[in-house]
Amino acid sequence: MTKYLARRLGQSLLTVFLTISTVFVLVRLAPGDPAAAYAPPSATTADLERIRAQFGLDKPMVTQYGIFLRDLLNGDLGTSFSFHDSALSVVLDRMPYTITLSVAAIAVTVAVAVPLGVWMARHADTPRELGANVLTITGQSMPDFWTGVMLLTVFAVLLPVLPASGFTSWSGLVLPTVTIAALQLALVSRLVRREMTSALASPYITVARSRGVSERALTWRYALANSSVPLVTAVGTRFAALLNGVVLVEVVFGWPGVGSLVVRALETRDYPLIQATVLVTATLAILVQLLVDLAYPLLDPRVRLGKAA
Repeated sequence: MTKYLARRLGQSLLTVFLTISTVFVLVRLAPGDPAAAYAPPSATTADLERIRAQFGLDKPMVTQYGIFLRDLLNGDLGTSFSFHDSALSVVLDRMPYTITLSVAAIAVTVAVAVPLGVWMARHADTPRELGANVLTITGQSMPDFWTGVMLLTVFAVLLPVLPASGFTSWSGLVLPTVTIAALQLALVSRLVRREMTSALASPYITVARSRGVSERALTWRYALANSSVPLVTAVGTRFAALLNGVVLVEVVFGWPGVGSLVVRALETRDYPLIQATVLVTATLAILVQLLVDLAYPLLDPRVRLGKAA
């Protein structure tokens, strides 16, 4: 386990380094001038040159990259062009909002998708299961921004019972959570249905049923337990993706997370802010994936980490 963990940590560090390096190059190759976005409309050519020199944008890209790596080793990701504050501090201030929304969406997804997927597996190839399949496929087909706009129109405009934007109270969490969960539960419930259908048709279930084990125990204790590894993988992957910021949903609901922060950073060509956002979100996503991998032996004793696998 120790060797596996050390190897995975080394791979994770390499992945983060390659990711942040790729982003560093791509944002500088993208069209647009950060100095023009930062300067007032009346700025002259001399003003733009002064701003580029102030932020080190007048140096060759290789020199900029060397300075970036040096500062990164010292824990300095630069100063945000638009916020005039440490880019890392700006991202860390927004990150709790994204984590709150991600945790809420995943909790709702699991609470609804797992029982729904189990029910679909228990009623496989029946008209009721077909109706549930139609609903989940419909939910999977609808873009999240469209779902958000519809929920916003109904529950914040026509029936003004929930806030339209922001996070001034916990009620503001409801609409964006439901919007994200609508897509996620469609994916997870269909995964649970597939895995449970396969598990319920397994020989060990037939043997247990012949020995008088109750259907409830067969379903929840045996079949679902043996379907837990792909389920945890899917949920962990979705959670890691949500930590990167649900950009469209955050923009629709004015959610103060990293997704809307990235939009602003891209609009203003705020290089330090983009790099800090990618670094933080990539680190969290890789950490979640590592925890998912470490959970496999706890869920299924047949799974072993390392060469024994």
